[in-house]
Amino acid sequence: MLDLHQTYLGSPSSSLHHLILAHETLLLYPSADAVIILNARNLALLRVLAFWEVFPGTTYASGSISCISVDSGMKLIVAAMNHRIATWSLSSVQNGQNDVWRIHSSLILPRNHTVTTLDSKSGLLAVATNRGLSVYTLILEDNLPTWFIKWTISSKTPPSLVRFAPSLMYIATTNEIDNNVCLYSTTTGHQIQTIPHPRPVSNLSWRHSQASSRDDSILYTITSDSTLRIYLPVLDSPQHVQLHIAIDIFSSIPPSLAINLTRTPSSAVFWLDRQVISQTLEKLSARVSGLDDVKSRTIRDIQEEGWDLFLRVIEDGGLVLTAVANIDRRPPTLLKHFIIHQSSRSPLPRIPSHLYALPIPSQPTVISLVSTSPLCSFELDLTNFFDDQLTGLKPTAQFLDRISAEEFEIARFVRTPEGLGVGVMRKGGGGETWSHGNNESKLSRSDSWNAADQVVVLDHGAYSVINLWRALLIVFLVGRLFATYSSSESSLTLHTSPPSSIHVPQLTSLFTTPSNNRHNSILGITADLAIVHMSVDTRTVEDEYTPSLMLSLHSQHHLPLDVHPCLILPVDPMAWGMKNEWVEHDALLSISEEGELAFWVPEDRQISGSSTSSIEYFGWRCTGKVKTGRRQIRKARCSSAKKTALITPSSTGEELTIWDSKESEFASGLEFSYTYSQPINDLDWTSTPDMQSILAVGFLHHVELLCQQRMTYFDEGPSWSMCWKIDIGSFTPYPINDSIWLANSSLLIGAGHQMLLYGPPKPSGTESNESEESLFEYVARQNGPLPDYHPQMLLQCLLWEKVELVKEIIINLARDLDNIHSRKSWASVPVERFFTKIENQSNIHKKRYTMLFDGPQEDDDEDGFGRPLVTELIERLESQPLPHLTPNECASLIVLIQTTLEIDEQRRSLDSNGLRYLISMRSFYIVNRRASTPASPGSSGAIPRNTGRRERLRYRDMVWAFHSESQDLLLGTSSGACDGKMGWSDARALGISIWLNSIESLKAQIELIARNEYMASDIRDPTACSLFYFALGKTKLVHGLWRQAAWHKEQSVMLKFLSNDFAQSRWRTAALKNAFALLGKQRFEYAAAFFILGGSLKDAVNVCIKQLHDFQLAIAIARIVEQSNEGPVLCGILNSTVLPTAFREGNRWLASWAFWLLHRRDLGVRILVTPLQELASILDVVVKDIGEPHYDDPSLALLFSQLRSKTLQAAKGNSEISGRLEFSFVLQIARVFCRMGTVVFLSHYVCISLLNEKTTGCHILALDLVQSWSFDRPTALPRSAPPQNGNPSSPPNSPTTTRRSAFSLAPSLRRQSSIMIDMDIPSFPPTRAVSPEGKSRKTSVIQEESAPDEGDLVAKKAGLGSLMKSAKQGVQVPDFDMGAFNF
Repeated sequence: MLDLHQTYLGSPSSSLHHLILAHETLLLYPSADAVIILNARNLALLRVLAFWEVFPGTTYASGSISCISVDSGMKLIVAAMNHRIATWSLSSVQNGQNDVWRIHSSLILPRNHTVTTLDSKSGLLAVATNRGLSVYTLILEDNLPTWFIKWTISSKTPPSLVRFAPSLMYIATTNEIDNNVCLYSTTTGHQIQTIPHPRPVSNLSWRHSQASSRDDSILYTITSDSTLRIYLPVLDSPQHVQLHIAIDIFSSIPPSLAINLTRTPSSAVFWLDRQVISQTLEKLSARVSGLDDVKSRTIRDIQEEGWDLFLRVIEDGGLVLTAVANIDRRPPTLLKHFIIHQSSRSPLPRIPSHLYALPIPSQPTVISLVSTSPLCSFELDLTNFFDDQLTGLKPTAQFLDRISAEEFEIARFVRTPEGLGVGVMRKGGGGETWSHGNNESKLSRSDSWNAADQVVVLDHGAYSVINLWRALLIVFLVGRLFATYSSSESSLTLHTSPPSSIHVPQLTSLFTTPSNNRHNSILGITADLAIVHMSVDTRTVEDEYTPSLMLSLHSQHHLPLDVHPCLILPVDPMAWGMKNEWVEHDALLSISEEGELAFWVPEDRQISGSSTSSIEYFGWRCTGKVKTGRRQIRKARCSSAKKTALITPSSTGEELTIWDSKESEFASGLEFSYTYSQPINDLDWTSTPDMQSILAVGFLHHVELLCQQRMTYFDEGPSWSMCWKIDIGSFTPYPINDSIWLANSSLLIGAGHQMLLYGPPKPSGTESNESEESLFEYVARQNGPLPDYHPQMLLQCLLWEKVELVKEIIINLARDLDNIHSRKSWASVPVERFFTKIENQSNIHKKRYTMLFDGPQEDDDEDGFGRPLVTELIERLESQPLPHLTPNECASLIVLIQTTLEIDEQRRSLDSNGLRYLISMRSFYIVNRRASTPASPGSSGAIPRNTGRRERLRYRDMVWAFHSESQDLLLGTSSGACDGKMGWSDARALGISIWLNSIESLKAQIELIARNEYMASDIRDPTACSLFYFALGKTKLVHGLWRQAAWHKEQSVMLKFLSNDFAQSRWRTAALKNAFALLGKQRFEYAAAFFILGGSLKDAVNVCIKQLHDFQLAIAIARIVEQSNEGPVLCGILNSTVLPTAFREGNRWLASWAFWLLHRRDLGVRILVTPLQELASILDVVVKDIGEPHYDDPSLALLFSQLRSKTLQAAKGNSEISGRLEFSFVLQIARVFCRMGTVVFLSHYVCISLLNEKTTGCHILALDLVQSWSFDRPTALPRSAPPQNGNPSSPPNSPTTTRRSAFSLAPSLRRQSSIMIDMDIPSFPPTRAVSPEGKSRKTSVIQEESAPDEGDLVAKKAGLGSLMKSAKQGVQVPDFDMGAFNF
């Protein structure tokens, strides 16, 4: 999702080194206090070796590595800093594919010795210092590698270059004082020869002779005038060398061109390593063996004649490839130098100071040319190069030019609001600005500064003026304009030409905010937390057409807070790109000592009265507050989507919490909490184009990216999860100093003095890379818009009875399945179909019958939905799952399709609540079956979530079955899901004892469960079923089972004991004694059975609750034994166990069920909406622990709308819920819908309330909810009005009310024509006069206005009295007018 696009490691200041491995060629050079290791072909970063890894005492030292050397034979890297020398060795793992660099050894010289240059070869180390030259040899001392000094000589002129000869017999040195090259004996250290040169020697190298002995070495030297000299051994004295040829620029260009030159052009000459060239030519010769053209003959001649190649780069961009022949001839004959190829085109940016020819192991016919400075890499294809083709020498990678500031450690980053520019602040006060385009994968260096305490980089940047014939075009360059603050001078300086400065108060922080015009806003925070506002204005100087940028100080204000904040931070503006009139972005976040978050926007007003208008800021307005309860907040970051991340210390580490800005009675705002054992160094937000937030959490060596996860019924998991991890510890030892998001999902990481730019994957153009998605695409898939065929959408549509819509989606899915797999477009259901209201079910679903006893025939008018289509679709989905769906989601999709078919075929026998239970029950078994499968296929790119085995259905699903009128069908389906062998574990998982209302059905089911428990094992143990049979009163049956248990050691005792009459108190007492004895032996279930046998039901249920931790078992036993749903023991379980558990877990479903069973149905309705703390205070039961309010299930609204008018008690509870509270509840459920899947559909005016809450786009079902929710409630009837015009015979006005339709496709939610009376209705005195018979009465509409909660509650209580009276008189309940809420 994020690839490393570019590294900014610092360019080399001296020569490069290389190490040729079997699978790649490494490029090495020093930068600051590190050794950089790159891939020579593409300059990709492989490893960074820090000097302080070997010498920890140099961690905070300001020194830099002066020189390095590479021992290719022993694979050692030697680096020197001042008087210290560090060595690393390469260890190959898995056939050299994973190379690991380890610390090898170290060497410390006297403090007055400063290393100037190094050379290492075959265990020998030549060290040149400001005092002389020394040679060390590597030995093993106590199995540890140690450098042992071989000899040392003093010198007044410190060597600048040291090179071992290939034979290791000689050492060549040069220095910057004179123009001599000195040769020393490696064995003794004696100087053998001094070779004078007319100019300073810039480079020297040895060449091994291929035709002579190994001691016969050849020396190449290059002087500052780019003249190459070749020295060959003297025949009689091979330890001495003599000059054989000198090649200058005039030897490399034709004489006709040299005559016309007025001056000597600048150039550089480089020797192309003979061994590298020979290996490449050997491969090329085999390719051109049958050809006889010029380039083929040239390739064969170079290979066969053993020519040495030299490349000269001329300042006019020309390249000249020359050759020297006969170097290996012995005795030497006349050396021949001639031009092979000359090109006028050069891809090199300038004349390089160093150039190297290196092999490419993966492409043996291509040579990699690496030059510096700047550091560049090219691919040299000799066959195309000789044809003068552009592909002969093509660039592959290039670094930026070196600047001195890049070797200073990075302190932090400062970006522009839109992420198109970034400022790099380095330790020491200096830094530079960089530009980053939207579609670019690299940074461009813009400008720099030398000293600053605070820096801001402005969005609109510097300007460039283009004269377009009497008109000027001003082009703003993003990231090119910046302002620096100096605390010593208390001044803010805008770096323009000329600079603009203003005096400002002492500032502790400085930042900029986005602006829709060309006026950049700069905000500063003072020590006393005052906010200083400054701006950058564009003005045109008179008599000139050139605009000038001016700084101006606008205002200074404190936030209007009663309590002084401890922190004021800028809001991360990366999501400001979505510019809509209804979206108001915060600019500041304030945090109090108690952890209260407050969000602020600047108040502005338009000042008119002049030709131009300006904006004047005069204060700050709070847009919301959240109480977090967190103290000692160490770090905080707030996104423009109002997501706030806080870091607070804890006993086990540091706690990261993420808060949403919306705090209400339904949500505390806390979305995520996790404690990390390691310290968190950095936080930074970014946003996707559809307003999904991504948080980068920076640690010492890695960055974790957290994104919000879609709420789902299929996979359990946290609301935020890590979607990507960037670990730099594998290739660099530097800790991360800062990380910051830039435009286009690019993440910039600063470690040490180096910068790493990560970005979206680059398209490769191959089919294999099409599946690789970017970070934004991944986040959109995890929490963005859902396709309508997603199981989440289908499930919610089924729950809300949009069955016809689901059928239409399934038909489209079957038609477009191939397009979905190929990721092409597919047919989506029109949005307006989601708002289609439910018709009469009998009119929706029609079957055709041809004969009296024939089954229903499929109707051709039903768009093809039927068993053939579903069967074929399921087969295709099983063989080829849909992309980007988890295994659970794929399985759930199949289950939902099957369930929809069954609904279609059995619509009249299954009610809506039964349908909801059936869907959940089947999904439950699918999830458990997949969790038990050891090798489930993973989904490509799917984030790991908690998909483990679940122990039971959710209480929500059990409550649906409890309120269903198709319980017999549900019971049969549940038994079928258990293959007809339902045991108690299955019954507990399905909640049978909770939702099965009929006592007789429960007794019959428990008897089946007892039989299945007995038959579950081959040994047929009567103790496994005794509890159930004793509860059913079938003691003799258990006695008979014991007769067959001859294998059991307790058979004789139990047969004798069960033969007694337990109606007698004597034997009941004996049973109780045995029960207590069994408790001591921890045989709890058997003990509960004996408690029932002894007639102590209360003790039996206590054992089930306290020892077995199974209150469902206690409920089942209590209901069976008491033969009632209202028994005292059952009520005790509900009051003392179920309700405290529900409050402790925040489970409103379980609490509503318990209240409904306790005939407190008013509380059963209120618990769905009212805060738990408020209800706990009015209960008779003591509730000590109250958990988090879980309003994360949209089905709560569905249940609430069902129950609120089901009975008179429920209507009473509904009347005690204020209209404002219900309205907030509906909005909360709509937000939950949005969290379960969003679509960009914002056109309907009804969703304005959601938009004000900064949602990222409304779920279609959320829109349907907010536009069609019915706020029906009993309406207060007015008392008699005074007689009109003084006429007592005038009839009173009677109220008329209107109502909105109920939630679409939910006929069960519509107000019933009758209401069940489950409470006593007191007699009320008449509230109005009786109308005279035969006279018509005028009607008037009561206009209601929004009122505070107290008034609303009083009105509803008054309305309840009218409702009771109406119910007593058999009058329908009047409906409520939703328009009275003025939405």
